Formats: sequence, structure tokens, C-alpha cells
Amino acid sequence: MKKGLLIILSGPSGVGKGTVRSLFVDDPALNIAFSISMTTRKQRNGERDGVDYHFVTQERFKEAIENDELLEYAEFVGNYYGTPMDKVEELRLQGKNVLLEIEVQGAIQVKAKVPDALTIFIVPPSMEELAKRITGRKSEAPEVVAKRLEKASKEMELVGQYKFVVCNDDPKLAAEIIALIIKRHMEMA
Repeated sequence: MKKGLLIILSGPSGVGKGTVRSLFVDDPALNIAFSISMTTRKQRNGERDGVDYHFVTQERFKEAIENDELLEYAEFVGNYYGTPMDKVEELRLQGKNVLLEIEVQGAIQVKAKVPDALTIFIVPPSMEELAKRITGRKSEAPEVVAKRLEKASKEMELVGQYKFVVCNDDPKLAAEIIALIIKRHMEMA
């Protein structure tokens, strides 16, 4: 059995990574397993533990770092986010293409450990549109929104670290482009 691809999907907060992902992740031809990240942040309305994230305490997360259990991790706005390494490898060995939806900082860590990872960065049509999307969530305080926008601006400078850049002006089209990129890499692997 051929080992599955490791696919990194990144982009600034609010760019619509989750929306775009939801439009291609269930395509059986892509054989995708979505990696569920671990986080110390509070659950948002409608999120489910073990489905959207593994919600853990700061202590448990720090233990995972110390035990080298994470493929990558990052801290943002006082919360940690990371990818459990054992689950990713297990899925890839089963032939699944594992999708990591992670921040730029984490993507750089993964690329250092897995240089052949397929890297895709989603960009917004404009920074103005990104600001509108983030404030439209109404799930965070204004100071958190400001930090997210500042971080997004810095992340946009790192698009050159990715093999592919896809604009999310139209989520359906962005999803179709990403699916095509994945299919092409499956053929080449």
C-alpha cells in the first residue's frame, strides 16, 4: 500500500479555510483523513470535542510538547494549537491523505520534519474582505480581532513558503482548485 500524502492547508484567520475544506474533504476520490488538532482554547458555539478539535488543558498540552508527541504546535492569543504526530502517521500508513489545517508557524515546523508535504496557502481577495469576515463572526472581543488582523498581515508575507496559493474569493472554486492540486499529487506519488 502506498503511503498517503501529508497536505498542509494554511491561511490567515478568517480566510475561510474551514468553509473551503468542507467543500472538498468528503470527495472519496481524494481519500482524505482530516487531522484533528489539539488546542487549549475554549470551545466555540457548535464545536465538538474530538470532531473540530481535541480540547485539552494547558497542562496536558505542555506534557505533549515535553514528550515530543506533536508534529507541530503554536501559541496564539494565550492558547496552544498542535497536531498529534501518532495519529497522522497511522493514517498515512493506511494510505490516507492526511490534511492538516494549521497556522503558518506550524506549517513551517511540519515542512522541516516532512519536506515532501504538499503545502497550500489560502489568501483572501483583499485585506479589507478579511477584516469583514473576522469581525462578522462576532465570536471574539475587538482586541482579539485586532491581533488576528495584525497576525494575518504578517502571515500574508510568508506565502512564498508554500508550493500553491489559492484565492478564496469563491469558496466552491477554491475547493475545486485544491481538489485538483491534490489529485495531481496523488498521481505523481
